[in-house]
Amino acid sequence: MPIYEYQAINPDKGCSRCRKVFEIIQGIEERPLGRCPACGTEVKKLISRCLGVIMETPEAIKQNERKIRDYEQAGMWSHAAEMADTCAEKTKDTGLKVRAIEDYRKAGHDVDGLTGE
Repeated sequence: MPIYEYQAINPDKGCSRCRKVFEIIQGIEERPLGRCPACGTEVKKLISRCLGVIMETPEAIKQNERKIRDYEQAGMWSHAAEMADTCAEKTKDTGLKVRAIEDYRKAGHDVDGLTGE
């Protein structure tokens, strides 16, 4: 299922969750959120930029690492996990795979089936 990002229309009136960008996993057919699930403040759906291309140059690996760290620092665990998982698959980096699993867990996903992959 896709991950959508939302933010309070007026961040000054939002709670700690919607003042900043937050993620929601929703089906494609589901209606966009109109209100924050935590406090009821009006929210807007944001357009996310997806980085789907992974280059295997040392600079590209550093850029991916920085982007994963930025997602983690922003609390965007699903985005960080997906990027780390994709990079780990491409580079066969087991440490990055473990990090992806930890980020999936922080995002609230059931990771029991992922640990054996």
